[in-house]
Amino acid sequence: MTTLDRDNPRAPAAPPQPVVVGRPLPLRAAVPMAVAAGLALLVAFPPYGVWPLAPVGVALLAAAAHRRRLRAGAGLGFLTGVALFAPLLAWTNLHTGYLPWVLLSLLQAGYLALLGAATAWVSPLADRSRWAWPALTGLLWVGQEALRDRTPFGGFPWGRLAFSQDSSPLLRLAALGGAPLVTFAVALIGGLLVTAAWRGFTAGRETPAGGTATRRWQPVVVPAVAAVALGAAGLLVPVASAGSGAPVTVAIVQGNVPRLGLDFNAQRQAVLNNHVDATLELAARVAAGTQRQPDLVVWPENSSDIDPLRNPAAGARIAQAADTVRAPILVGAVLLGPGPGEVRNAGILWRPDTGADLSQLYTKRHPVPFAEYVPLRDVARMVSKQVDLIRNDFVPGSTPGVVRAGPAVLGDVICFEVAYDEVVRDTVTGGAQLLVVQTNNATFDVAEARQQLAMVRLRAVEHGRAALMASTVGVSGFVAPDGRVSDATGFNTREVVVREMRLDDGRTLATRLGWWPELALAGLAAAALVGAAVLRRRQRILPG
Repeated sequence: MTTLDRDNPRAPAAPPQPVVVGRPLPLRAAVPMAVAAGLALLVAFPPYGVWPLAPVGVALLAAAAHRRRLRAGAGLGFLTGVALFAPLLAWTNLHTGYLPWVLLSLLQAGYLALLGAATAWVSPLADRSRWAWPALTGLLWVGQEALRDRTPFGGFPWGRLAFSQDSSPLLRLAALGGAPLVTFAVALIGGLLVTAAWRGFTAGRETPAGGTATRRWQPVVVPAVAAVALGAAGLLVPVASAGSGAPVTVAIVQGNVPRLGLDFNAQRQAVLNNHVDATLELAARVAAGTQRQPDLVVWPENSSDIDPLRNPAAGARIAQAADTVRAPILVGAVLLGPGPGEVRNAGILWRPDTGADLSQLYTKRHPVPFAEYVPLRDVARMVSKQVDLIRNDFVPGSTPGVVRAGPAVLGDVICFEVAYDEVVRDTVTGGAQLLVVQTNNATFDVAEARQQLAMVRLRAVEHGRAALMASTVGVSGFVAPDGRVSDATGFNTREVVVREMRLDDGRTLATRLGWWPELALAGLAAAALVGAAVLRRRQRILPG
C-alpha cells in the first residue's frame, strides 16, 4: 500500500497488473511440428497401423499451438489437418477426380484449425497447473470430434482418434465409454507427453540454483510414467473373447466386381451374378460335405443394384441362391421409390422357399451427402457438374437396422454408417445379437477398407457383440467381441468365408450409457473454454 493509500483508506485500489507468461515456441519450430503432428496421426491409422504415434501427433500439435494467438493456433491446426486428412482420404479421388477429395480434406482440416485455436485459447489454464494440460488436451479433442461428427449435413466421423486404436490396449476402453472415451484416452496420453516434454525443456531454467537433479526431472518423469501406465490400463478392462449365447454359422459372400470404379453400376447384372454364383458354389460344397451348413448368408451392399422387388429376373436369381443354400440371405439391394426419382439403399432378408421378407428390411438411415444424395444441388452444381451424375437421391430410413433373421437378430448398418455411434448403438438397444456391416468398397481401395474394418473392431468391443463386415470386393471378415479379426479376405478377390459365431444379448457399460460420456466430456471442454476466457483477461502472453 502506498503512503497516499495509508493516509486515505478510501482511495481506489490500483488495478491488478496482468500476469506475464512465457513465450510460445518459435514459429520456425512450430510449423514443422504441426506438419509432423498430422503425419504421425496419419501413420497411426490403417493401413499403417502404428497406433502409438497417435498420442505423439496429439502432443506435437498441443506444443505447437500452446500460448499462440488464436489465428496462429488455427493456422497450425489447419496444417496438421491437411497433413492428416489429405492422404488419409486419398481414396476419395480414385474415381471421382481431385475436387471432391480436396474439398473434403480441407473441410476436415478446418475442424483441426478450430482445435488449434482452442488449444491456444486454453493456454492460461495449462500454464496455471501443469496437470490441467493433459485433461484439457483430451477434452478439446473430444469436443472437436463431437462437432465434426455432426456437421455439416450429418458430419463425417472418419479419422477419429479412436479409430486408430484397433490394435491398441486402449481399444478395450470402448466397452466403458465408446469411441469418445477412447479418443479422450489417446489425447490425454498425448497431453501427458507434451507436459513431460515441455517441463523437460524448461526444467533446467526453472529449477533454483542448487536444486537437485531429482527435483529438476521429477516434472518430466511423473507425466511420462503416467502416460505409459494409462496406455497399458486398457488391458485391465475385461472384454469377452466370444459371445455367451447360442452358436450360429454365418457365411460371408464376397462376389467381387468385373472392374473397380464408379462404373460398377453399369455392371449391375454381372455383380448380382457373381454373388449368386458364389453362393451356389458354397451350396455345392455343403452338399458334398466339405463345408458346414450355414444358418445365415450375408451379401454386401450393392450386391443387387437391380431392384429384386420390381425386377422378376433379379428376384428369381436371388431366390435360386437362397433355395439352393437352404439359408436366409441378407441382400444389399438398391430399391426404387418410395417416391418418383427416389431410391433406397437397403438390406433385405431373402428366405428360402418364401422369398423376400418385407417385414425384415432395413433402409440406410444416414445416406452420404454428395455421394448418395446432393444437398443444395443448385449451389453444388456451380462447384462441380459431377453432382448431376447422382440423378436419384437416396432417401434415409427412419428405423434402426434390427433384422430378425430366424437364427439370429442382426444389427445391420450399411457402409459409412459404422462410423456413427448412434446408428450402431440403436441396433443393439433394439435387440441385435450380432453386428453386420454391409459395404461396397469397389469405388475405393484397400486402405479405405482396412480403415472401415478398424471401426467394426471398435464397435464389436464397444457393444460386446460378435460382428462381421461383408464387402463386394474386400476386405470382408469376422470380428470377435474383443476386437480380434478372423478370416479376413483379400482385396479385389472373389471369396466365401464361413465361421461359427456366438450370439449375445448382454449390454456393456458403453451401450447402457449411450451418448452421456461424450456429452459430459464435450461439456467440460466448453467449460474449459469459458474458464480460459476469465484467465486471459489477466494474462499477457509474450509474442513468439
